[in-house]
Amino acid sequence: MTFHREGSKIILGLFIVLTLINVALEYWGGNQIVTSSTLFVSLIIFILVAQFFRVPKKTLAAGPDELISPADGKVVTIEEIHESEYLDCKAIQISVFMSPINVHVNFNPISGIVKYFKYHEGLFLVAWHPKSSTDNERTTVVTEDSKGRKVLFRQIAGAVARRICWYVKEGDKVEQGKEFGFIKFGSRVDVMVPLGSEIKVKVGDKVKGVETVLAKLP
Repeated sequence: MTFHREGSKIILGLFIVLTLINVALEYWGGNQIVTSSTLFVSLIIFILVAQFFRVPKKTLAAGPDELISPADGKVVTIEEIHESEYLDCKAIQISVFMSPINVHVNFNPISGIVKYFKYHEGLFLVAWHPKSSTDNERTTVVTEDSKGRKVLFRQIAGAVARRICWYVKEGDKVEQGKEFGFIKFGSRVDVMVPLGSEIKVKVGDKVKGVETVLAKLP
C-alpha cells in the first residue's frame, strides 16, 4: 500500500509536530502518566491521518457497458432527477458518501473523452444534505464514451472536507478505473447515468472504487 501525494506534506508536518511535542514532554514534562498518554494519543492521531491518505491496489472488475463506482463508501441515494447543469435531461443519480475512514481517491467511472469540466465554489453543508449537490463546493465532470453515451459525475465537499483536488480537464482522454481526483476529509460523489441503465446497487450498499459496478449502461 502507498500513500497519496496530496497527503505527503500533511503526514510529514504532523509527524514533526507530534514528535516535537512528545520529545518536549519526555525531557521537560516530568509526569510519566501525561507523557505516556500523550504518546498513545499521538500515535492514534498519526495512524488515523495516515490511513486517510492510503492508496490500496485495486483491480478493475467492469464488463462491457458497465460503469464502476468512482469512490469507496456507502450508497446513500438512488433517484431519478433532472440534471440541469449540462445534460439538461432526466437521469438516475447514484450518490456515494465517503466517511473519513474511507479511501478518498476518486476514479473515472468510464473511459472516454472529458466533454465538460467546471469547478464551483460553494458552501460546506454535510455531504448527505439534499442541497449539497447544488450548494456545496464541487466539481462537475462529463465523460463521453466511444458509443456517445455521456455520464456526469460530481465531487462534492462535505462539512469537514475543505479541499477538492482534480487532475482532468476538458478534452482529456480518460481511462476507466484511473484516478481523476481526491477529496480531503469526508465527502461525496454523485454519478448521473442515463435512464434505462440497469442499476446494480441499492441504497445502503457499501461500494469500493474501481471494484464495484454501479450500473450497466443502455
